[in-house]
Amino acid sequence: MKTSALILVGTLACLSCTDKANETASKEANLDNEKKAIYATIDNETKAFFNRDYNAWKATYAQTDYAFQAWSNRDGTFDSNVGWEDIDNLIGKYITDNPEKSHPKVERKNIKYKFYGDNVAYLTWDQFNSDRDEKNFHHSKEVRLMEKIDGQWKIVCVSAFWDYKNVIPGSRLPMIQKIAAESRGKDKI
Repeated sequence: MKTSALILVGTLACLSCTDKANETASKEANLDNEKKAIYATIDNETKAFFNRDYNAWKATYAQTDYAFQAWSNRDGTFDSNVGWEDIDNLIGKYITDNPEKSHPKVERKNIKYKFYGDNVAYLTWDQFNSDRDEKNFHHSKEVRLMEKIDGQWKIVCVSAFWDYKNVIPGSRLPMIQKIAAESRGKDKI
């Protein structure tokens, strides 16, 4: 009887461990799928903006009164917009008024994801943006706040801080592509 009870307890313990391992694997797979979906939204937004495709660009945003964008300018100032109407009026007009494509090559490195529940994610990364001729790159530090709306990841907040002073020659692209960690602090590429 004691042997049977011991076998039963051992079997239940093993089954419990297997269930937890399967649950952990399932959560990790789901998290990986969410990261891929978020990255696709961010990549689609960047491509649409640089290709001046207004409708594709607009489809990536949370069109809410709390949407936000901020970026640094070449002259050291910054611009920002609060609320979709403000973003759409300024950036939508910019896309329409400036139809020439820009920045044909973009490299992203050091992407960090932080999830807040199932429907909100914060990301930061290093981005390298080519000029039109892909002769030079500018480095930017990027931040996004993403919200899942009706099952789709949308951009809520964009912050982009470009280093316009330190141009990176296109010949250094292979080095950019190998970067594991870049702070753009004192040690620049």
